[in-house]
Amino acid sequence: MFRAEAARAAQVVAGRFETSAIDVQYNSKNGGSATIEALARSLQAAANPLDAEKDVLFLILTSHGSPDGLAIKAGRLTQTLTPSRLADMLAKTGVRHKVVVISACYSGVFIPRVATPDVLVITAADANHPSFGCQDKAKWTYFGDAFFNVALRQAVSLKDAFLEARSLVRKRELREHFEPSNPVMAGGANVQPLLVTRP
Repeated sequence: MFRAEAARAAQVVAGRFETSAIDVQYNSKNGGSATIEALARSLQAAANPLDAEKDVLFLILTSHGSPDGLAIKAGRLTQTLTPSRLADMLAKTGVRHKVVVISACYSGVFIPRVATPDVLVITAADANHPSFGCQDKAKWTYFGDAFFNVALRQAVSLKDAFLEARSLVRKRELREHFEPSNPVMAGGANVQPLLVTRP
């Protein structure tokens, strides 16, 4: 499910914004290449051809989450991507403007360490709540469906897409009697003017 969401989300972003190469990495129960170390390498590889001041580095992460960070499982390998580790990786890219979207339970834990005026962070939940919809046969999580599959396809800005997605997620959770996950958008004051969507 996370593989499908990541691939589809990347396609939607590419369709709405002027993008360079897209790199989608994923794991399965048998293994995979999406480790913390591989993420650091991928971020650097994506950053290398970018203009460090004018371009925007866009990162989408989707997985299980906990109050400690993002779960990474590749076969027998189990890791936790912590907020401080992700913040360090992003800083090392040398690219000033970044967008980070994290679809995971408790993903709001990343905001204090990662969100800055130059880094826009959008999370599927706040730091104290789970998010929903990560069943094996699903094509999207609740947040992924609302943000990427519905709102971002038509919104004129990331902020508009987030506000619409948050409303859609809240309605769905209440309808299904779940405690609201409270998606969060923070930082990015210097990034949003650079994000011009295609019609």
